Amino acid sequence: MTPSAVVLSVLLSSPSFQAGKPIWPEGRTKEKNLFVGFRAVVESPEQNVAAILRVTGSTLYRAFVNGQFLTHGPARACHGYFRVDFLPLKGLLRKGKNTIAIEVAGYNANSYYLLDQPSFLQAEVLIEGQVVAATPNEFECFLLPQRLQRVQRYSFQRPFTEVYQLTPDWTDWRTGGKLPGPSLSCELLEEKSLLPRRVPLPDFRCRPALSQVAEGAVDRVEVKHPWKDRALIGIGDALKGFPEKELEIVQSLEAQSLHTRELEAQSVPLKNKENHVLKPMHFQILDLGTNLTGFIGAEISCEKPSTVYLLFDEILSEGDVNWRRMGCVNVLPLDLAPGDYCFESFEPYTLRYLKLLCLEGEVEVASVFLRELTAPDVWEASFASSQPEINRLFDAGRETLRQNATDVFMDCPSRERAGWLCDSFFTARAAHTVMGHALIERNFVENFLLPERFEHLPEGMLPMCYPSDHPNGTFIPNWALWFVVQLEEYLERSQDRQTVDALKPKISALFGYFEPFRNDSGLLEKLESWVFVEWSAANRFVQDVNYPSNMLYAGALSAAGRLYGEQAWLDQAEAVRAAIREESFDGEFFRDNAVRKGEELEITNNRTEACQYFAFFFDVATPETHPELWKRLVEQFGPDRAETGAFPEIHQANSFVGNMLRFEILSREGKGQQILDESTEYLSYMAERTGTLWENTHDRASCNHGFASHICHTLYRDVLGLYDLDLERRVITLRFTPIDLDWCEGRIPTSEGFISLRWRKEEARRVYRLDRPTGFTVVVEKPEGLELVREP
Repeated sequence: MTPSAVVLSVLLSSPSFQAGKPIWPEGRTKEKNLFVGFRAVVESPEQNVAAILRVTGSTLYRAFVNGQFLTHGPARACHGYFRVDFLPLKGLLRKGKNTIAIEVAGYNANSYYLLDQPSFLQAEVLIEGQVVAATPNEFECFLLPQRLQRVQRYSFQRPFTEVYQLTPDWTDWRTGGKLPGPSLSCELLEEKSLLPRRVPLPDFRCRPALSQVAEGAVDRVEVKHPWKDRALIGIGDALKGFPEKELEIVQSLEAQSLHTRELEAQSVPLKNKENHVLKPMHFQILDLGTNLTGFIGAEISCEKPSTVYLLFDEILSEGDVNWRRMGCVNVLPLDLAPGDYCFESFEPYTLRYLKLLCLEGEVEVASVFLRELTAPDVWEASFASSQPEINRLFDAGRETLRQNATDVFMDCPSRERAGWLCDSFFTARAAHTVMGHALIERNFVENFLLPERFEHLPEGMLPMCYPSDHPNGTFIPNWALWFVVQLEEYLERSQDRQTVDALKPKISALFGYFEPFRNDSGLLEKLESWVFVEWSAANRFVQDVNYPSNMLYAGALSAAGRLYGEQAWLDQAEAVRAAIREESFDGEFFRDNAVRKGEELEITNNRTEACQYFAFFFDVATPETHPELWKRLVEQFGPDRAETGAFPEIHQANSFVGNMLRFEILSREGKGQQILDESTEYLSYMAERTGTLWENTHDRASCNHGFASHICHTLYRDVLGLYDLDLERRVITLRFTPIDLDWCEGRIPTSEGFISLRWRKEEARRVYRLDRPTGFTVVVEKPEGLELVREP
């Protein structure tokens, strides 16, 4: 399918229903963690009939046709709105009777991942344009008791874990068999405000575990001081869930009591491996080969009642799975009656390693797999070079992107699955470059546009991540400024002037929020809530005047001034920059903060690497205005500074976001070779270890973070030479810099076709060829001394 066909197919999906109405079991729309089944039987005149399922709901649903997995959804929207999935059924229906089965989890719990809104399902099936089944009339409704209701949260940022008590017939209802419980009467709910899904449906391919890397045994031990996360003990008005004393099981405590007493490392391919028998208190650890995101699946059988724990993580820690490394409950308990099972989790998780642990009974494991939940449209783009290590970085960036860009731009697909600002600035660039469209970004921006206000936040403030709930009132004031900076680039990518113009009142209100915090110098002082710069020492120096945040403030004012033609914002931005230069720069480096001492503002000596990058990225400094600082940053900073010991008093930057900004300022000055070298030093060990790119330079947090997919954009821009694509003016800018590669090639999709560039070295020349859609003009930039030859 061409890029234009992908865009067309998703835009044609109508959000309206002909007959389906929103329903839910009577009186239970606000009940926490209710798992409900809906089923309709439809008659098809033939197998290849044109048919669709149109569906939406709250909070999440999973659909099956005749027992075959169909999809998981819906795509996320803002408060009060719901995106409608339009699912073709052609080829899935058989002649005669067909069973449409839909599972819905109604969480009614606040999170960074899913909205706390009353539960419902709205669905209809159409065959040859005629409605043959719709909620409420043709759909039966019943509880699905296999998934326990009173369980702990998965994390502070995500709602409930999954705990199952299963019998062999637990999925029979999906194929027309016996219902798992009595039918329930449903109430008809108020009409919902509907939006198109707009973004392509996810890729759900199944990935088998590739090898067994360890096996061993556990003992049960007493844990005197068990880990109890805030998601367990902090339940209340600000964090919804079930109090610990009401839980049917606390698997995080149970899992802590299981101490590994034997662990034998192995490397056994699974493709030729016979079924593995797990005896009580024994385990095996399987490797998926890459850090992946999706639904954990396993084929398991047992001849007597058995209990299995599925424990997982992105990495191995001392050869074992540390299921709570990120503060999540990566523990999925299954209580199994005798019989055969093909189990799949309802929620998506992120893992490379899965530990199957039999606590009681005995089980035989036939296969383990993961059904992916990823973006489908990342494969038409390509990048390759003569250096395999660089190619692995592109592959890791694309792998990271497809797991973090399904319906919104997520920070990570694991702990939070949240649409964070700032992260989205970088992920949006990568998505547009690799996917060739801005549909996900349009949804992302639209979600911030539509709500009249955001509950629990000050007037004018935007949520730090969205769609999400923040009843504790926490927000990152400076993160809202990243939204403005991204919005300017969004217009360039999407040409969506209508949405950008509609957002002007929100942008004005945001700047209005900041007005009371401006001091006599015009700088923001004593910002509220959580002021965040990056995951480094820079976060310790955020009060009272934080200069990196003010640099971002200037960048946002400039972006908004250009977007809306507001000279006052442009003038204010320059005044902010001038005040920062006057106060923050000490002659060598920019200092991070100043502290109010009575009437005086005392500039501290706190200096971070990240602060310097903010200064250059947001035009407070340039190589021309601060040449000595620029020279130091280029020549003496970077991935090897810890080894060289240069400037130990300047606190090091981290991946998010200091190192990313370093690449950006190097790019502006055409330092492609340095970007190439530093990229491999900063990122190669991540790609080798997980196949994805990480939140931090260390492995104590997410090893799959959306912003890091920006490396794909960087490689196209700074190594291949596809420097800029101006869709409005239909201009492609090529910028070639001296790069120590024998050859490089790449292709990116656009709505009008592909742009392909390849080049090779021939002695002192660089020979290149560019293929582009009709109507695009080309501008070529090159440094002195580089001879270019264009092939026809």
